[in-house]
Amino acid sequence: MDCRLDEIEFLARSAHRTGVLEALLEGPRDRNDLRAATGASSPTMGRILGDFEDRRWIVRDGPTYELTPLGEYVAERFGTLCDAMETERTLRDVWRWLPREMEGFSVDLFDDAVVSYPGPNYPYEPVQRVRELIEETTAMCGFGTTVFKSINNETVCSSVIDGMDYEYIYSPAVLEATVAWKPKRVAEATACDNCTILLHDALPDEDRCGLGIFDDRIGICCHDPETGLLEAVIDTDSREAREWALSVFEHHRADARPVSHEEKASLFPPELLS
Repeated sequence: MDCRLDEIEFLARSAHRTGVLEALLEGPRDRNDLRAATGASSPTMGRILGDFEDRRWIVRDGPTYELTPLGEYVAERFGTLCDAMETERTLRDVWRWLPREMEGFSVDLFDDAVVSYPGPNYPYEPVQRVRELIEETTAMCGFGTTVFKSINNETVCSSVIDGMDYEYIYSPAVLEATVAWKPKRVAEATACDNCTILLHDALPDEDRCGLGIFDDRIGICCHDPETGLLEAVIDTDSREAREWALSVFEHHRADARPVSHEEKASLFPPELLS
């Protein structure tokens, strides 16, 4: 184990070494090309190339160097590790609100995600991010508490009335709170043919996050289970993430139900149902 860590440390402690590997992954390079790509001095480059030759990671052909199959293996695997650590750093502060019950969820689905936090200078950044995602899409589906903020409720209602296709699965409690926000406005939006509201009594991770699927991106809204506060929004345009999100949505849509007449009567004032 120590030998493996020694080799990882050998690369990790030198941006010049990793830069040489990255450059050579693109194809053979001479020493001047490698120096230009990495910013390493001539003596430093000489030491790096000597170390790599000793490890059988590169071979020299005249003035050029290229990776051996072993060197290519090392470069690719080390790059994968670096990418994984970059994703980990992006999601480190929101891991506790990530899905646990949504089948198929994997951190690597969000390796290029945008994470919006409430910052000290602008605490409403996550709310604003959800608003932007809604305003920029022509269709939206999802479930949970993704849109449950007054400003996002208004954005959804306005967008639906303007023609956005909307299919959303609410828990009974969240739908009740949404209607209570502005019954007349919600009734106006839900009366549109392009709006489909469904109910589900046991949505996955309903106390921690919601799922929103837009034209070009999918997003997870992270909520503190104890306070209900919006802690972060994570969104990505990854094709794999979109396929996962759609499969999760379809699975729970199959178990969802339309809002019954009795439920509508308990939610809306009578004058809004005529």
